[in-house]
Amino acid sequence: MSAKGFTNPIVKWIDYRLPVFSYLHHELHEYPTPKNLNYWWNFGSLAGIFLVIQIVSGIVLAMHYTPHTLMAFDSTEHIMRDVNYGWLIRYIHSNGASMFFLVVYIHLFRGLYFGSFKAPRELLWMIGVVIVILMMATAFMGYVLPWGQMSFWGATVITNLFSAIPVIGDPIVTWLWGGFTVDNPTLNRFFSLHYLLPFVILGIVVVHVLALHQHGSNNPIGIDIKGPQDSIPFHPYYTIKDIFGLMVFMLFFAYWVFFNPNYLGHPDNYIPANPLVTPAHIVPEWYLLPFYAILRAVPSKLGGVVLMFAALIVLFLLPWLDTSKVRSARFRPIYRQFFWLIVIDCIVLGWIGANPPEGIYIVIGRIATTYYFVHFLIIMPLVGKLERPLPLPTSISESVMKKKPGLAAAE
Repeated sequence: MSAKGFTNPIVKWIDYRLPVFSYLHHELHEYPTPKNLNYWWNFGSLAGIFLVIQIVSGIVLAMHYTPHTLMAFDSTEHIMRDVNYGWLIRYIHSNGASMFFLVVYIHLFRGLYFGSFKAPRELLWMIGVVIVILMMATAFMGYVLPWGQMSFWGATVITNLFSAIPVIGDPIVTWLWGGFTVDNPTLNRFFSLHYLLPFVILGIVVVHVLALHQHGSNNPIGIDIKGPQDSIPFHPYYTIKDIFGLMVFMLFFAYWVFFNPNYLGHPDNYIPANPLVTPAHIVPEWYLLPFYAILRAVPSKLGGVVLMFAALIVLFLLPWLDTSKVRSARFRPIYRQFFWLIVIDCIVLGWIGANPPEGIYIVIGRIATTYYFVHFLIIMPLVGKLERPLPLPTSISESVMKKKPGLAAAE
């Protein structure tokens, strides 16, 4: 739409000189979207909304937070007790991080199930994996800021892992710490990066959306749009659907904020950091537990670090590891069974990460870690070559009308 298509004179004046309204109209209103998207596609927009919630609430919290080892814990308590609605802002931010990871993980597994990582969307998928990695780094540094026991010791353990890297490991750790131990320079570094990275993520999300709109959204049957009959405008159909999904998910979010705000955290973080007292069991937040379990799966420190990073790197390779030409698991009965196995495996890894590395937990953790890599590096390529997929519909419209014979007859 050109500037002359708008009726408001101010909008027309601005759009003629800077066509921002034309761009938004094309991308959010006219943008042709597959007509068969279901509610699993809501989680992409939910992730964007929670990113904004985290940025806004984080900016407000930063106004009252003091990044100093002698004052960080007390400033956090000051926010909770003295700042007007500070308790609400902090609980929104801390539980919002969990909700952000939850919707992103669902978004990621939805892409795995429906083959959204396959050509021509390989770069779209890889940009998404970069966003997940940046989220993990941001969340880890944010967990350190309250400067409680789990904050301090979590920072000590995780940063120490880099020392396992030959030659450059020790200089990296010294740079991260800003000295020779986790102390005030470390807290300042983490605060600065925790404040900065969400804006980096926001920029990459914009690139992610641009990559998405280049070839359009994937859909539950994994067939590209073949004509106007296969698509509908994004607005109002999917904007209404997204708003409904947002309202339902906000009820779920409100439960954690108002009725169970500390459940997803660790009670030791309400104890001021003490370098002389080590917690009995150091654990990260729940959304990092599967990778923590992979890290502990081998006795070698370097081996654990390599495995943990390999668990993320392998996700970049999925467009080439899955050799099947059919995208959606709806038409791949064997792949579908293995998909649910990897979901269960990731849940098991999370459970192992929450438990101490001893006894049966070590054995189960190693089995689950082995399956994680076997699934992506061996099973996916083999299933893609050996599986015989079910017949695909000829078009999106045909698959939709099959469910509605009355509409098909009316046409």
